[in-house]
Amino acid sequence: MLQLTDEKIKWMEGKAGEIRQSIIQMLVEAGSGHSAGPLGMADIFTALYFFILKHDPTNPTWGDRDRLVLSNGHICPVYYATLAHAGYFKLEELMTLRKFGTRLQGHPHREYLEFLETSSGPLGSGLSQAIGMCLADKMDNGKYSPKQFYCLLSDGELDEGNTWEAVMLGAKEQLQNLTVIIDRNNIQIEGNTEDIMPLEPLKQKWEAFNWHTQVIDGHDFKQIVDAVLHAQAVSGMPSVIIANTVSGKGVSFMEGDYRWHGKPPSKEEGEKALEEIRNKK
Repeated sequence: MLQLTDEKIKWMEGKAGEIRQSIIQMLVEAGSGHSAGPLGMADIFTALYFFILKHDPTNPTWGDRDRLVLSNGHICPVYYATLAHAGYFKLEELMTLRKFGTRLQGHPHREYLEFLETSSGPLGSGLSQAIGMCLADKMDNGKYSPKQFYCLLSDGELDEGNTWEAVMLGAKEQLQNLTVIIDRNNIQIEGNTEDIMPLEPLKQKWEAFNWHTQVIDGHDFKQIVDAVLHAQAVSGMPSVIIANTVSGKGVSFMEGDYRWHGKPPSKEEGEKALEEIRNKK
């Protein structure tokens, strides 16, 4: 892995800003979709696709690529935007989000995009899928292969019981090449997570299920990269990174407001959001 220099961090901060601009433009054009989560996860997606993941946009089904499973598929605008900026398809296609006949559905659909690992939509299913991939890879190789498996979860979907069944299985199978990253933005569609279904003490819960657990600032590139590298060095157990993020990050009138969970900006709101994001570059 390349050395994480100050120059690289500065570059990734700029790239995350570009991805946030694409997210706003996509949502305004579509007139529907989710704003809060995609903006909040732009830094983590940037770190993954422009520094951490072993992947090749020119060979998206490369057998030795790392695997990334997006469980909370509703934040797909950040996924699509990151993939486009990484070279998987042209940026112009982002403007087809949620339109009739598009490849860019409102939730990721693998039959349309071969470089996705899974289709996602029903919350709570992604971790089970990622664990299944890990187990299949382990069976195929007879041991842990060099590739890493990542699963991105929302904090709201931790309300789902099947997530915790998967958590138990991952620990039982000691899947040391599996890293979960939780978008801990403290909101879900109907309000704040701690009002709807309290999750705290979240770190201690994962530790009790025998996962190696870290808590980070999900907007600090050094913390993101260091946490993933540390997770990769852990043996005999899977890892989880609880990434504290700000929903709607970069747009002042969206930040921390659960009402933007599933709402796109209007044209006027989009122009204001873009101006804010550009001014923070």
